[in-house]
Amino acid sequence: MTREEIAIRIDRILVEGFEVDAAAIGPEARLGDDLGLDSLDAVDLVVAIEKAFGCRIREADARNMRAMKDVYDYIERWNGGAAKAVIP
Repeated sequence: MTREEIAIRIDRILVEGFEVDAAAIGPEARLGDDLGLDSLDAVDLVVAIEKAFGCRIREADARNMRAMKDVYDYIERWNGGAAKAVIP
């Protein structure tokens, strides 16, 4: 999965599940300040991303996700590691 595909999927979660304006979403957008997510929304977002990608995000890692690029980077790294683990 490419970074662009990852971003599209995560952005769709925000628009459909959290009613975030698509125009506000971008790599530099901050989850709280720019997108208006509070701490409960952030937990719900982590759960939605885990379900969408079939991954597990550690609490410490989730706390470090402040901007959208942090979220995209995390899933991109996870996706690369998952792909490498499957290929002998």
